[in-house]
Amino acid sequence: MSISEYLKNRKLKRFKKKYKVGLCLSGGGTRGFAHLGAFKAFEEYGITFDAIAGASAGSLFGALYATNMKYDQMYKLSKNVKNTDFRKAKLGFLPSKMDNLQELIKKVIPVKKIEDLAIPFYAVAVDLKTGKEIHFNKGDIASIVSGSCAIPGVFYPVKYNNMTLIDGGVSNNIPADVLKMNGCDYVITIDCNSTRGGGTNSESFFTQFITSIGIMSVNNSKRGIECSDIVICPDMKKFASLKIVGKEEMIEAGYQATVEMMPQIKKLFLGEFKKK
Repeated sequence: MSISEYLKNRKLKRFKKKYKVGLCLSGGGTRGFAHLGAFKAFEEYGITFDAIAGASAGSLFGALYATNMKYDQMYKLSKNVKNTDFRKAKLGFLPSKMDNLQELIKKVIPVKKIEDLAIPFYAVAVDLKTGKEIHFNKGDIASIVSGSCAIPGVFYPVKYNNMTLIDGGVSNNIPADVLKMNGCDYVITIDCNSTRGGGTNSESFFTQFITSIGIMSVNNSKRGIECSDIVICPDMKKFASLKIVGKEEMIEAGYQATVEMMPQIKKLFLGEFKKK
């Protein structure tokens, strides 16, 4: 029997948590479907969290997870998701409005306000007017999460409460520090875009633009990795960040990567983990 099978059979829900543990979810566009696979593993092993933070795609999947929805229900919702739910523009080189994504959020998340979620949740976005990084733990979920997902040049910014919100990943793609600042002793991070900054041979302007954003996010991602105690990195190299082709494989990659880290996660929840 493998270690993962042994741990799964023991059901970690029988162990007592000794610390406040947060879950950080990275950006990564549609690669964020890997987060669903991680949620599946957490549910199977009885892992729960005291707080969640997400940027960009991580804010979308984080808000969903913060409802305490079971994996099977989340998976069923994901099966009906289409590319047009994320990106409305028909021409690839034009930015898209966030109307479709806002409607999707309203449809799949049963509450309207962040503060009404079952688990404390922080969505990270950037206010284009001030250039400041904003950590939302209250307010309208559809507006805030869609703003957190608004990749510059790909989506139009989202107007909200006299702010002009753009992708939180511009400033903080792995917001583990947000959880540490808000009382978490430990942070487990799912990084579904660990290949950011890898470059491209494509002559497509759009591909070059997206790659440039990935290169720019490398440094702010380092800060998040440093603030994380355990980092789970599904292999997402072959998946595009703006297409949902391979959705099932993305979910499976997130699941397998999380199961592989369960020995370390077990130590953390047993109080045997050595803090950085």
